[in-house]
Amino acid sequence: MSVRRIMGTETEYAVSAPKLGHYNPVQLSFDVVGAAANERTKHIRWDYRQEDPVNDARGTRLERAAAHPDLLTDAPQLNITNVIAANGGRVYVDHAHPEYSSPETDDPFDAVLYDHAGDRIMRVCARKASEQAGTAIVLHRNNVDGKGASWGTHENYMMLRSVPFDQVAKLMTAHFVARQIFTGSGRVGIGERSETTGYQLSQRADYFHMKVGLQTTFDRPIINTRDESHSTDEYRRLHVIVGDANRMDVPQALKLGTTSMLLWLLEHAEEVGLNMDEALRPTTLADPVRAMHEVSHDLTLGAALPLEYGGETTAWQIEITLRSLVYAAAAVVYGTDASGEPAWPDRSTRNIMAMWGQALADVAAIRHADDDTRLAMHGEASRVEWLLKWQLLEKLRRKIDSGWGDARIAAVDLKWAAIDPADSIFDRLRAQTERLVTDEQLEQASVEAPSATRAWLRAEIIRRFPEQVVAASWSHLTVRHRTISDNTVENPMVSLDMSDPLKYGKSQCSGYCERVQDAASILEMLR
Repeated sequence: MSVRRIMGTETEYAVSAPKLGHYNPVQLSFDVVGAAANERTKHIRWDYRQEDPVNDARGTRLERAAAHPDLLTDAPQLNITNVIAANGGRVYVDHAHPEYSSPETDDPFDAVLYDHAGDRIMRVCARKASEQAGTAIVLHRNNVDGKGASWGTHENYMMLRSVPFDQVAKLMTAHFVARQIFTGSGRVGIGERSETTGYQLSQRADYFHMKVGLQTTFDRPIINTRDESHSTDEYRRLHVIVGDANRMDVPQALKLGTTSMLLWLLEHAEEVGLNMDEALRPTTLADPVRAMHEVSHDLTLGAALPLEYGGETTAWQIEITLRSLVYAAAAVVYGTDASGEPAWPDRSTRNIMAMWGQALADVAAIRHADDDTRLAMHGEASRVEWLLKWQLLEKLRRKIDSGWGDARIAAVDLKWAAIDPADSIFDRLRAQTERLVTDEQLEQASVEAPSATRAWLRAEIIRRFPEQVVAASWSHLTVRHRTISDNTVENPMVSLDMSDPLKYGKSQCSGYCERVQDAASILEMLR
């Protein structure tokens, strides 16, 4: 394997109706998600039967009676709304937020494309919902309200189950604490309720209070242990809840790509004779939760982080160490070229490793610059989101001669996250950022599924035979036989197990879909 693996994202959006004095965000969420469906698809339900939110990656199960209600995401509610998007993703209501889950991809750059295509899908939904409700319903791609509430931007990675989970937790704890220096989206306010004025790297950092845990909405852990693979028994899904809702392409690609590359390291450690426990000693933090907060709050980028085995490190040094471990393992697995660079197996891996190196160079340059110099760092700001946002806000702060607690500063921070281009400050600055995907690609990805994964078949069956589709999930698809006149069939419904996410792409299934005009017959041939 390489940096390429099955991965995807989940994004919860803040929802509001600014022109109304009082509104119910839950109802607004239903309005937005309901607008994603049409008359031909609104009957299709989400199949919860394969979900298992109380299964813990540490080898235990939480009794359902003891579970917090927020954990039981597999319990269908009568009023919940789910829609399969045209690109094979999912649009649904999660508590008080409309949420978009991207379709499965097998490449971090495709994952960025389909993640950001979700903004276009949700923008259309909000526009339709506004027309139906008779008032403007507004969505923001962010993670906090500054008053104590936080909502998620999650990542999902398929990885080998044979890797001991304690190794996953140890490595990823260090990485999630440290990667904020180049993946943070920036936030005005310090503390869950902005108890202290100021600016920090990450929107999510202040809301994490445990090292490891099963929950996602309270006492949030750095390492989430929910073990729903949505795949075959050979793999588990690493469910990551610590990331920010990035608007820029580069930090999003780095977030997905570096994490995937470190999973590759864990999967190949034994092969290259690497003792992970020993290798991770220089990155094992004494207090990861405290370090998570300190790294985000530290605009000098040089906070000393105590290590469990004595001594100190920094977030930048942690990332240097982790990247060096990947290089050492890759040199053994792939060999090296004349310059000593590993012979990376594909373009995506080569690009992610180069971008990781550039990110660390950017952070080093930012770290050694004063505020006036940072304001003029255009190249670094085109790739580091928290820096570009800081430049905007710092210039405004100086212009109006205010502190970080000024309401006008918070208002600009919010407008950065607006997904309506007419209201979004980020959209006005997008041309200043390093783009990895084009507007044309985003438009296409909002209506077409990835061709290499099972998302293609899910989307194609629903596009061609919506009336026959009964239910869908990430790993299953259930359809009815199409009856002809009064004829009946012995088995009126057919369900296809698509647990292997790479088995039902366009190359494997398009021939069946082109030749056969019945969804049930297609699924029977693919079983």
